[in-house]
Amino acid sequence: MNSKKIILILILAALISSFFIFDLGNYLNLEYIKSQQNSLQSWVSENTLLAIGAFVLIYITVTALSLPGAVVMTLVGGAIFGLFTGLILVSFASAIGATLAFLVARYLFREPLSSKFSNYIDPVNRGIEKDGISYLFTLRLVPLFPFFVINAVMGLTRMKAGTFYWVSQLGMLPGTAIFVNAGTQLAAIEQPGDILSPGLILSFCLLGIFPWIAKAIVGVMQKRKVYSQYSKPKKFDTNMVVIGAGAGGLVTSYIAAATKAKVTLIERHKMGGDCLNTGCVPSKALIRTTHFLADVRDARDLGIRNAEVEYDFAEVMDRVQRVIQTIEPHDSIERYESLGVDCVTGSAKIISPWEVEVNGQTLKTQNIVIATGARPAMPPIPGIELVEPLTSDTIWALRERPDRLLVLGAGAIGCELGQCFARLGSDVSILFRGSQVLTREDRDAATVVEERLTQDGIHICSGHTPVRFQVTEQGYELVCRHNDQEKRIGFDKLLVATGRTANVTGFGLEELGITAAPGGTIEVDDYLRTRIPNILACGDVIGPYQFTHAAAHQAWYASVNALFGQFKKFKIDYSFIPFTTYTSPEVARIGLNEKQAIDQGVAYEAVRYNLDELDRAITDEAAYGFVKVLLKPGSDKIIGVTLVGEHAAEMLPEFALAMKNKLGLNKILGTLHAYPTLNEANRFVAGEWKKKHAPQKILSWLEKFHSWKRG
Repeated sequence: MNSKKIILILILAALISSFFIFDLGNYLNLEYIKSQQNSLQSWVSENTLLAIGAFVLIYITVTALSLPGAVVMTLVGGAIFGLFTGLILVSFASAIGATLAFLVARYLFREPLSSKFSNYIDPVNRGIEKDGISYLFTLRLVPLFPFFVINAVMGLTRMKAGTFYWVSQLGMLPGTAIFVNAGTQLAAIEQPGDILSPGLILSFCLLGIFPWIAKAIVGVMQKRKVYSQYSKPKKFDTNMVVIGAGAGGLVTSYIAAATKAKVTLIERHKMGGDCLNTGCVPSKALIRTTHFLADVRDARDLGIRNAEVEYDFAEVMDRVQRVIQTIEPHDSIERYESLGVDCVTGSAKIISPWEVEVNGQTLKTQNIVIATGARPAMPPIPGIELVEPLTSDTIWALRERPDRLLVLGAGAIGCELGQCFARLGSDVSILFRGSQVLTREDRDAATVVEERLTQDGIHICSGHTPVRFQVTEQGYELVCRHNDQEKRIGFDKLLVATGRTANVTGFGLEELGITAAPGGTIEVDDYLRTRIPNILACGDVIGPYQFTHAAAHQAWYASVNALFGQFKKFKIDYSFIPFTTYTSPEVARIGLNEKQAIDQGVAYEAVRYNLDELDRAITDEAAYGFVKVLLKPGSDKIIGVTLVGEHAAEMLPEFALAMKNKLGLNKILGTLHAYPTLNEANRFVAGEWKKKHAPQKILSWLEKFHSWKRG
């Protein structure tokens, strides 16, 4: 930091310190002003220009230094100068002071803080770039945050100082007028009866309802801006068009039809989306088969000397398709049409906020819900196209088991499918850049899974960076770097499991100005509305959780807010989203894990129970894993749970129910669980917490009491 900045910081520190040291805040309160009202009014009348200059200078100083008292001074402006003069003085003084605070923050802190806090500043910059001056105008008109915070944060952005000044003055003007008017009424209070004067009551009513009025004004302005280039139909064919028939689209359509709305569901491929056809259903069907193969392999652990099994890989994969076909009727066109949904097969194209084109027909609709899902992401590694990579979408077409399978990515999909193919007899390598599998999980949870994957014969290649793919005489080869050395890994088939990309293009969003957020998903507000309020979205296409149950959860909000939002809107609640990974052992969690709590600076107490002490886990030869609960310090309130073990996902709902209904560990401890079950672990972890918090003084007295009873 250069000397000029240091000098400026010292001057600012001296001024702010003086304000508090000399207790100057006592002169900026209504009680003092009222006590000096008569003499102050006389002095202002005799020294009008001097009073105006002094008031403006003090107001600018208070605002520029972000000192307490600006609100009181606004009221005082109305009290001593009247509505018209007071409004002009306060309007200019507040805007000048805010701009000075803006410039100081920019000069002193923009450079060092922009990189360090880019996660917080970048969204503001994007808001400015996207909506221009209306972004700041909205913040000024509807003061969700204190103005001094807005001044400082805006100073860290790329907004021009001139723009900041005039938008601030214009945006603060309505609120300033109401406060100044309230000040004129306060000046009129001479006796207790004046408190109930109509003028003062009106002023305080305006102060109370102003945020609502301002919010309504902003809403009207934003709607006019969004819809100005479109012509709204006078009549509609349907209340809602839903694009995409995955979990999000199906649930959205079902809710709309259940409330007797006319809804059209458009799907260009297969009903049921990824979950049914390429995701949850086929992967869990394969996991069930390979779990049986693992049990046969480990038969000696169950006291069986020898067990053998014969299987055909193609028949295993055919069974997966049979499972899909068995479940298909649940998501079929026939079923949803019987529920009142008009199902259309074809590619949708949004051509206006109220019009969707499909199969050459234009549907006029009041609302549109986008539920177009996501697809596997393909990393830009040189030569990857040469090896004909598989993804979670295409791997189900295999009918010959690969001898050597290379899996890129160690998330849930990579670990689940990698373990399945290892148990089917493939030589599997899971390769990833990080230091642990399942990077979002706590290290202790990932370690248990990694140990089991290794026992299944999987090569865990952590800390490996892919460089290029190439064809060899033996098949394919990945050249990668590990510990600054080149390494080559041969394989026959490649499974890419490095994440998923939202489907946001090809159906008209670009033409409507609905662009993807930095993460590649559609940007929505807390009510799941896009920048065009009657176009909503849910499911994988918006994130942040690409789970079937999360999509179904979002679908309720999307459907209800679309159909009934003009009466009541509901903010999406992500407080209790379960996370599950169906490896062996499974990992299930809800709320915060330790990694998240540390990153977010949340204080917690952790209590743990190891499943190698649980009778049912021992009888099932599944005595590995644990239950870990994070609690608010000093209470039994649950803020997060992580379970690792066989059937961990089935153990999670008890904790989800407890957290949703604000029940603590004491309630779980007092709930009778059948013996022997895996769910007993939930009660035992509560017991561990209780032992740690046993009332030692009372126990000491009880010990003495029992000793006395024995004589």
